[in-house]
Amino acid sequence: MFIPYLLTSLLALTIALSSTSIDAIPKHRQSQVRAISLLISLIGFLATLSQCLVVMPTGKVAVVEILGKVQEKPLSPGVHLSNPMAKITTFSTRLKDIKETVTATSKEGLNLSIDVSLQYKINYQEVANVYQNIGTDETEIVISRFRSLIREISAQYEAREIYGDKRQEIAQTLQNSLIAQLEPLGFTVDQALLRNVILPDAIQAAIQEKLAAQQESERQEFVNEKERQAIEFEIEKAQKEAERQRIEAKGISDAQKLIAQGLTPPIIQLKSIEATEKLAASENSKVIIIGGGKDNLPLILQQSE
Repeated sequence: MFIPYLLTSLLALTIALSSTSIDAIPKHRQSQVRAISLLISLIGFLATLSQCLVVMPTGKVAVVEILGKVQEKPLSPGVHLSNPMAKITTFSTRLKDIKETVTATSKEGLNLSIDVSLQYKINYQEVANVYQNIGTDETEIVISRFRSLIREISAQYEAREIYGDKRQEIAQTLQNSLIAQLEPLGFTVDQALLRNVILPDAIQAAIQEKLAAQQESERQEFVNEKERQAIEFEIEKAQKEAERQRIEAKGISDAQKLIAQGLTPPIIQLKSIEATEKLAASENSKVIIIGGGKDNLPLILQQSE
C-alpha cells in the first residue's frame, strides 16, 4: 500500500498547487478544491509514513524480509522505521504449553498412556533461523519430536518404574533430550512434565499391591528398629545400674575395711571406758560390772524395779 498512498498524496498535492487545474473551476469553488486537495495530500502522506513505521507490542518479535532476503536481526518490542517494501512476520516470545496424551510401550512390552506437558518458547536471537528453516508454525515439528522422545524414553523403563519411583527421573531425562533436540532449532525448553500415567487396570492394581506390600515391609522394619533401639537402651541402662551398685558396694567394703583397721584393742577399751562414764552419769537405774564382759569390757545389767 506504500505506492498507492504515495501516488495519491503526490497527485492531490499537484492538484492543489497547479493553477492550470484550478482555473477550469469556478472561482468561488477554487479555494474549496485547494483545501480538499491539500487535506487528501496530507492524509496520503500520513498513510505513506505509516507504511514505514512498525510497532511491535510486548511479547512479540518480527522477522524482516526484503525481496526474499531475511535480515538476521529481528525487530524487538517498540517502534521501528522499516523499509515499506519489507515483509514483516511476527512471532510470539511468550511461554507456550503443549499438552499431549501419548500411547507408549514400557520395557516389558506393556501398553500405557502418558499425559505429558512441554513448556517452551522461541529463542529471540534465533527467530530468523526459525523463520527460514521451519516457518511460522513450529507446533507440528515440536509435537512430533516430543511424542517420539516420550516413546523412546518410556521403552527404557518398566511400567512400575514409570508409574512409581522413577517418574521424576523420566521427566528429567525427557527434558534433557528435548533441550538437546529443540535448542539447535531455535527454541528454549523450560520444563517437561509427566502429569499422569494410565496403565491397564490389572497392571495398575498389581503395582499398587506391590507398592503397598513394600510400604508395609518398610513400616515393619522401622518398628523393629525402634524396638531394637528400646531393648538396647534398657540393656545399657541395666548395665549402668549394675556398675553403679558395684561401685557403691566396693566403696562400702573399703570403708568397712578402713574402720576395722582403725579399731585396735586400746582404742576399743578407751571407747568402752568413755561409754561407761556416760552411763554412770545417767539417771537410769543400772548395775555396771567392770571387766565382766567379753574382752574385759564393762557388762551392763539393767536393775529391775
